[in-house]
Amino acid sequence: MAADTTPLDVLMVGTGEYTTGFVGGGASGSDKKVGVVGLTMFDLRRRGKVRKLSMVGTLGTKFPAIREHLQRNISNVYNNLDTTFESYPANDTHDANAYKAAIDALTPGSAITIFTPDTTHYPIALYAIERNIHVLITKPAVKTLAHHLALLEAAKKHGVFVYIEHHKRYDPAYADARFKAQNLGDFNYFYSYMSQPKSQLETFKAWAGVDSDISYYLNSHHIDICESMVQTLGYTPVKVSASASNGVAASLGCDPITEDTISLLVHWVKKSDPSKRATGVYTASWTAPQKAGVHSNQYFHYMASQGEIRIDQAKRGYDVADDNLGHGLMWYNPFYMKYAPDEEGNFAGQGGYGYVSFEKFVDGCRLVNENGAAALATLDGRGLPTLRNTVATTAILEAGRRAIDEGREVCIKEVDGAWELV
Repeated sequence: MAADTTPLDVLMVGTGEYTTGFVGGGASGSDKKVGVVGLTMFDLRRRGKVRKLSMVGTLGTKFPAIREHLQRNISNVYNNLDTTFESYPANDTHDANAYKAAIDALTPGSAITIFTPDTTHYPIALYAIERNIHVLITKPAVKTLAHHLALLEAAKKHGVFVYIEHHKRYDPAYADARFKAQNLGDFNYFYSYMSQPKSQLETFKAWAGVDSDISYYLNSHHIDICESMVQTLGYTPVKVSASASNGVAASLGCDPITEDTISLLVHWVKKSDPSKRATGVYTASWTAPQKAGVHSNQYFHYMASQGEIRIDQAKRGYDVADDNLGHGLMWYNPFYMKYAPDEEGNFAGQGGYGYVSFEKFVDGCRLVNENGAAALATLDGRGLPTLRNTVATTAILEAGRRAIDEGREVCIKEVDGAWELV
């Protein structure tokens, strides 16, 4: 199949840290000070893969400051990289439904990226799909299995590409581990941990613990990695229990119901031989120490019948001591987004797995635009994090939430592609 040579028009839905790096009136205090989505799309436009760019939020009054931030921190740093975009709503307007007008302005075959609170993913994605627009959704795709399956059906009906931004699949170490796991025999045990410092709760205070939780936000990474490793081995999740700790987030001003750390215990079964079972434990926290030296601890241990894999991607052999930081060593991750310009002054992070994730989405959209709906099966077959390839992850995440709320073990049933929680 040939990819379309026509550049893709893209609307970025959500104007916060991940899209622009602009938080609370200035650059984010995290490692995404100039964002990820916007910078990647601006560079893809420079490379000819993307054409018209637009951005939509709920508060138009932010856009003048966002444009100044992008000019100062992107254009002035990367050889005058073009950061222009059309914005919705108007600069003097507050409109929670501005995404509708922004999507309506697109032509069929265009695309959107969704980086908004988890509860908004479903209505925004469905609105776009029904207008024949391709969709990228930040993880988690949606909060419920029912919504995931509804989007899957709508995407099939309208022949559009819907992709979940599980960028850890493109981390070179994780990608290599997923490949090697295929030759280590039957799945037996998986343990993962991912955390971010308490400062992130300042960024997410408006929705943390109320609209979504830390398991949806961070456990989604490793659940997807594990599921993508073992689904090809014939394993499926069958039941989930969960435990949560509380206290720290509430003391920082978050809603009292906000959990600090959530652990999910997932039972897996080999479909061809139910006597073969495996256990997955997935832990996520957003109350890690402020001065831990890394923005995100991230590691896992995979054990199988013929071997095991251990990965720690928090400290990658690259640390910096900077008196201006006011605290010890920092371990940076340029493998995700490399912000240093090349020798000509251009952005040079095209090999970062954060960038790669978006480029694969853009290429997938153009493939569908050129070859029609038949290309969707091709993209599913490549093992990309499409809606069809991520159903189990959503099922596990919702089951974990329900296990905490209902104080019980939640079962997952899948028969001939039909999924349900009981």
